[in-house]
Amino acid sequence: MVDVVLVDPQDQDLGTCEKIEAHKKGLLHRAFSIFVFNKSGELLLQQRAENKYHSGGKWTNTTCSHPLPGEDVLKGGQRRLQEEMGFVCELREVGSFLYKADFENDLTEHEFDHVLQGVWDGTPEPDPAECQDWRWVTRDDLEQEIKNHPEDFSAWFFKAYELITR
Repeated sequence: MVDVVLVDPQDQDLGTCEKIEAHKKGLLHRAFSIFVFNKSGELLLQQRAENKYHSGGKWTNTTCSHPLPGEDVLKGGQRRLQEEMGFVCELREVGSFLYKADFENDLTEHEFDHVLQGVWDGTPEPDPAECQDWRWVTRDDLEQEIKNHPEDFSAWFFKAYELITR
């Protein structure tokens, strides 16, 4: 079982809770969304594995997860980037936001989400339990996809992407 860090709306620690329980109860917890670009400016998207506890099959940013209790957000981001996508790069925080989204399976994402950004060129080696597909996409192509098929993307992707494109 994995614990998440419960927080208040100012991202102050309130304790910990088992991850699925936090999602069942809709408890506010700390998270991060990572956006990795290549040197050509393309964004690495991942398609979440179908068997994920929510949003399976949805396209989203490079990696999204939760820091462990006592773990720095940037260190947690590097850890999960390696675990999910098979590589590590330098990350920097570009902002944060609060969001809440209810899913059909009675789970709720209620997160204080730190948005992290990095640059990397290469071919990822994703964990198939986390990511069923991936691709590099230009900003123009991505924005056209968002406009035409917003239902293909995760609930948090849009708010996180806004912080990247400011």
